[in-house]
Amino acid sequence: MKKIILIILIIGIFLFNNKTEAVVIPNDAIRLRVIPNSNSAYDQEIKMKVSKVLQQNLYNLLKDIKGANSAREVINENLDEIDKSINELLIKEKYDLGYKINYGDNYFPEKEYKGIKYEEGNYESLLVTLGSGTGDNWWCVLFPPLCLIEADESEAEEVEYKFFIQELIEKYL
Repeated sequence: MKKIILIILIIGIFLFNNKTEAVVIPNDAIRLRVIPNSNSAYDQEIKMKVSKVLQQNLYNLLKDIKGANSAREVINENLDEIDKSINELLIKEKYDLGYKINYGDNYFPEKEYKGIKYEEGNYESLLVTLGSGTGDNWWCVLFPPLCLIEADESEAEEVEYKFFIQELIEKYL
């Protein structure tokens, strides 16, 4: 009987306390962000192609890097190559609205993703703005290489986050 009451209590706490968590990305993290020209299907497709090229290139550049300072140096030393890869992709795609690339302190709006809230603010980042840059953006944490892990995997697995209470409920129900 005590187990049933405990389980009901845990379920109640879990259901009524299911708030969005705020996540603080480490201060020395470097982000990657691509802002498309608009939210049209074409512009969103170009955004994803640019993000994929960036992830692949940056994975190759940063895969053996151990610290944020080293990552900064590698990014700065390779900005021309990064720019060239974006330019080649956009020429291939016949995208003629132009783009800007900036590595430095850039603004990020608040974002909620999979129940986790990421705070708005200015963050060190590599920012690519396509055209007028008014579409919904794509971003990830570049270093530590959270978004680059999948760039080298042919079959990326979906990461599933669970709460301890949720695991208890699943175990006993």
